[in-house]
Amino acid sequence: MRGLQAKSVVVTGGGGGIGGATCRRFAAAGAKVAVLDRNLDAARATVAAIEAAGGTAMAVGCDITSRSEIDGAVADVLAHFAAIDVLVNNAGWDIFKPFTKTQPDDWDRLIAINLTGALHMHHAVLPGMVARKAGRIINIASDAARVGSSGEAVYAACKGGLVSFSKTIAREHARHGITVNVVCPGPTDTALFAEYKEGAGDPVKLEEAFRRSIPLGRIGQPDDLPGAILFFASDDAGYITGQVLSVSGGLTMAG
Repeated sequence: MRGLQAKSVVVTGGGGGIGGATCRRFAAAGAKVAVLDRNLDAARATVAAIEAAGGTAMAVGCDITSRSEIDGAVADVLAHFAAIDVLVNNAGWDIFKPFTKTQPDDWDRLIAINLTGALHMHHAVLPGMVARKAGRIINIASDAARVGSSGEAVYAACKGGLVSFSKTIAREHARHGITVNVVCPGPTDTALFAEYKEGAGDPVKLEEAFRRSIPLGRIGQPDDLPGAILFFASDDAGYITGQVLSVSGGLTMAG
């Protein structure tokens, strides 16, 4: 894809499954990657893999529920890379319970990580993009935002909010040359999905049910996501903004 060489990219949750795969793919395309993660060791592991393959990356410890940590992380990235050309809001967390079994403390943490954290990242990074009149933002939501998902009511609400927020920011900042798009993973073989299966009580049965419901016949893998993410970040998507793309093996087919 065109236009990724030498771009500076920030990926939150870059030490995890989808985040790590995305960081590695950006680096392979010639981008400089800032790997943000609350787990600094995980971020460093992603950086080590990138550097072993000849790429450029830096690890930054950052808890996106803390605005002060976000501001510090952004300042650190700018000190090394001078600008942030691409922001990928990928960090997320979930618990898997019927809504009536959850508690307000659960809601607060879900909202802080899955929605407010992304809002703070936009708020910290957008001014620089506006000043340069260029930028790409890709928000990682979920197909739960589009169709709902049993046991994930508040998570789905957060991701639905992220979709609506993304469309609004796309409208507000189109005149600044900034595009904002959303990628919605379906069931993907990550640590979060493993927790989801355990919460269901019968992980094998649940995974088989998902597999049968997916037209392409398999659970997604982290490496299935970066292609869509890099497309939205590339020059090839320069005339695309405010859009939502599911990467779910056909589990959802929204028009």
